[in-house]
Amino acid sequence: MLMRALDELTLVGGQIQPSDMATLKAEGVTTIVNNRPDEEEPGQPSSLQVEAAARAAGLDYRHIPVGSSGLSAHQVEAMAAAIEAADGKLLAFCRSGTRSTYLWALARARKGDDADEIVRKAAAAGYDLTPVRPYLG
Repeated sequence: MLMRALDELTLVGGQIQPSDMATLKAEGVTTIVNNRPDEEEPGQPSSLQVEAAARAAGLDYRHIPVGSSGLSAHQVEAMAAAIEAADGKLLAFCRSGTRSTYLWALARARKGDDADEIVRKAAAAGYDLTPVRPYLG
């Protein structure tokens, strides 16, 4: 499982498995944010499966699915709330980490973070924010 740090408390990555929870907890992750809609790909664990494993490991879990219709203000608000509530590291995941990074960036901009700094942090983690840059302020 490849995780990339966007900041000191936020990690993003691709699909995780229910069996990954003990490892994630040992690495200081306290909150899991699933940005994948169920059944996006064959064989992908459902949100309920990931949630059950996360909660069994003592981790907080949020499901903020981002599908082909794009991002909404509600999703950005939900991501901002998840970041705010996290008591430790937060791991947001989707297929590749890109949608999770977009949500993180928009949530941080909503909180007043500097747009250029958000772009720099995402780029350092390997993510290009060009599609959402106009919305960062």
